[in-house]
Amino acid sequence: MLMEVVQMLLHVDVYVNTLIQFFGPWTYVILFLIIFAETGLVITPFLPGDSLLFVIGAMAGSGFLNIFAVYITLLVAAILGDTVNYWVGHHLGPRVFSNDNSRLFNKKYLEKTREFYAKHGGKTIVLARFVPVIRTFAPFVAGIGNMEYKTFAFYNVIGGFLWITGLTYAGYFFGGLPIIKNNFEYAILIIVLVSLIPVVIEYIKHKQESRVSKKQLEHATYKDIQKTFKEER
Repeated sequence: MLMEVVQMLLHVDVYVNTLIQFFGPWTYVILFLIIFAETGLVITPFLPGDSLLFVIGAMAGSGFLNIFAVYITLLVAAILGDTVNYWVGHHLGPRVFSNDNSRLFNKKYLEKTREFYAKHGGKTIVLARFVPVIRTFAPFVAGIGNMEYKTFAFYNVIGGFLWITGLTYAGYFFGGLPIIKNNFEYAILIIVLVSLIPVVIEYIKHKQESRVSKKQLEHATYKDIQKTFKEER
């Protein structure tokens, strides 16, 4: 499974090109669903995000996709995905903590995201857009913590705009350059590596601290997450 995900990330340009050739206009729908799932479903944090946006922009720059149509499609998917994730967390929150060993809602991820909120406050919604895994869990945890929806919506729109605009148009303007075209796999690899820097930093911290202690995990509770947001407010 891991190798398949890695292959998909490194050759996402091939997958997108195949989608365009096979599905034509329906490609926009598929891309919408991928970005929506990556931001809106806590069970799919492994889907390509940053690299996919760059490739989509590059494909649009080469004339395979309409840049305006794909941009609006991705922007709506990103904002709607976070919105759905927020409300799922809001309504499902108490049930998440009924099973300490849930594979769908790993408490380690929840605690890491809670700590991220404790450090960055509401700006987490914006910053998390550029951090794999945290990007998927941030709106979910905001919903659990009953973050005021108006505040969440504001950061959601700003974060979605910066994420989609930055990476899609980076692909659109730079993807067509000869040096990028001739070394496209390396360009994607660099994007993947850059996007994984926060994950690597967290992994190093994890190794230095051994494991997430039981004491830390005690904070990954419904009450503690709500307390974090009350302090933020």
